[in-house]
Amino acid sequence: MKKCIFGILFFSLFLSGCWDRRELNQLAIAVAIGFDKVDDEYLVSAQVVVPSEISAKGGTGSSQVTLFTASGETVYEAFRKMTKESPRKIYPGHLQILVIGEGLAQEGISESLDVLSRDYEVRPDFYVVVAKEISATEILNVTTTIESVPANKMFKSLNVSEKAWAGTKSINLDELISDLISDGKEAAITGIRLIGDPKVGSSKQNVESITPAANLRYDHLAVFKGDKLVGWLTEDETVAFSFISNTVKSTVRPISCPKEGKATIEIIRSKAEVKGNINNGKPEVDVNVKVEGNIGSVECKININDLETIAELEKIYEKRAEEIANDAFESIQKQFNADIFGFGEAIHRSNPKEWNKMKNNWDEEFSNLTMNYNVDLEILRTGTINKTFLKEIKE
Repeated sequence: MKKCIFGILFFSLFLSGCWDRRELNQLAIAVAIGFDKVDDEYLVSAQVVVPSEISAKGGTGSSQVTLFTASGETVYEAFRKMTKESPRKIYPGHLQILVIGEGLAQEGISESLDVLSRDYEVRPDFYVVVAKEISATEILNVTTTIESVPANKMFKSLNVSEKAWAGTKSINLDELISDLISDGKEAAITGIRLIGDPKVGSSKQNVESITPAANLRYDHLAVFKGDKLVGWLTEDETVAFSFISNTVKSTVRPISCPKEGKATIEIIRSKAEVKGNINNGKPEVDVNVKVEGNIGSVECKININDLETIAELEKIYEKRAEEIANDAFESIQKQFNADIFGFGEAIHRSNPKEWNKMKNNWDEEFSNLTMNYNVDLEILRTGTINKTFLKEIKE
């Protein structure tokens, strides 16, 4: 018995315990980070929570976050330089959003992402966005309403927008790196803009009025080739991309009524199947999209109890959706020659031997690629009223 106790005590000497723990009062918790390039140096910004303002009992009504910035020849050096201003070491373990300035994105983002991908303290589930026509620092310097922590606003807005509107796309660090290194797919990242006056936007005054002087708004997708930003999609192109890449959760699309006026279709489910083929030695893809939706609004005089009318609305939607998708694909193909759809990966899945022959020359192959796009809409519900009251309105 004594030998057993002695053995336990002996081996307990080799237990490490929490040797590397750090108390919360020793850390500056960063919830958003921005990367910019100024001349030949990286400018790194960290939006850090102010503990006394976040706590339930404390708080003086001041901003719940503060912004630290530093520059360096590398991103890692800039992070360490922040300790010249911050009383605590920047801790990125609760990072929610990374904002990349447009200027840096045009030069290339791979080197700036390296430090985050290798840091064991960083969880890769934060979202990455690109600041459009403005620096990342200016984006992180804007105060926001409803969500007093701007990083929370950006994170939640992107979540909500992606689920309710097909014009944005969330992408985390692991997904982005996967797209950057893939032979058959290029990256596409949602853009974010500052609307209004940036000077007022950084002050408390911005959140004290019903209509803020400055606000953050998500824009369309940024197109990358390799790790460099090469341009921006339009709204129709962004929506078409979302359907093709099977990322649509829900959205609404207006269509023309059979004679005059508009109706709106609420898309509640969408599933895209992409199949790669080799036809006469040339690659092509078939994209079949199955869509289910409801009639969200009717701004024309039609009888939605009539099955023929419903069928006609479905055909109108399908024709318009196919036109938008084909126009978007041709525009992206000619303007950017960037396979953000992952069609190369589809060719690889279906014809691995042929793909190995063409993958090193995929840019040229993609520029001549044929996409066969087909949409099938099924309208499930027409709403709580059987007919529109517009017929009863006297002209």
